[in-house]
Amino acid sequence: MLMTRLSVNLNKIALLRNSRGGNYPSVAEFAGRFIALGAGGITVHPREDERHTRRADVHVLAEICRSHEQVEFNIEGYPSPDFLNLVCEVKPDQCTLVPDTVDQITSDHGWDIENSSSILVPVLDRLRCAGIRSSLFVDPDPLQVEAASKAGADRIELYTELYASSYHGEERPVALSAYCEAVRAAQLFSIGVNAGHDLNLENLSEFLSIGEILEVSIGHALTVECIEHGIRHVISNYLRICAQAEI
Repeated sequence: MLMTRLSVNLNKIALLRNSRGGNYPSVAEFAGRFIALGAGGITVHPREDERHTRRADVHVLAEICRSHEQVEFNIEGYPSPDFLNLVCEVKPDQCTLVPDTVDQITSDHGWDIENSSSILVPVLDRLRCAGIRSSLFVDPDPLQVEAASKAGADRIELYTELYASSYHGEERPVALSAYCEAVRAAQLFSIGVNAGHDLNLENLSEFLSIGEILEVSIGHALTVECIEHGIRHVISNYLRICAQAEI
């Protein structure tokens, strides 16, 4: 039986490094540590200002992932010409397209795919021709899931902030049901499902119970949890949760 892939987002490790200059902590060394502990993927989101992951990091991490047969490399970002040139040069396993603006602190909404089709469809075609799996960052809306499939994306990544922010509140069941509907729509339109944003050790298990989630990309919470509890303990617990998910 397959398990949900845990892809560790290294942006916060890169941000910590950049706050002091130099190369400590080393993004490459932490990638190696996460992989050695069983992570099945590495994710980065290189932004134009290089405030965390740098272009040079992308090339180094691509080589590290290529040296481990079972580890996938996922690059996230807005499909600007520079970003797409980098992606097509590096050729990661997956490229996740997000609708971020240049000055955005973090991703905070999914694509309006129908109104962005003139941007997305040519990009998805380009990724397909380059042999790179594509994923579109979307809100838990069945209409957006359908639109992603029609646009030619291989997968969607569900933006999970709605669920994570409601986890301790009364709206949690309503939020979770929205993701259940999105997963059902993905099954109907034969598109794979990834997920990410503010998932953590507390809320991940319930979220993965909604259906077939192929990959979770986790960075901010995972980094904080590693500081609190230690990297080995945290990764082993994430992998245990992912192994229990039925896909």
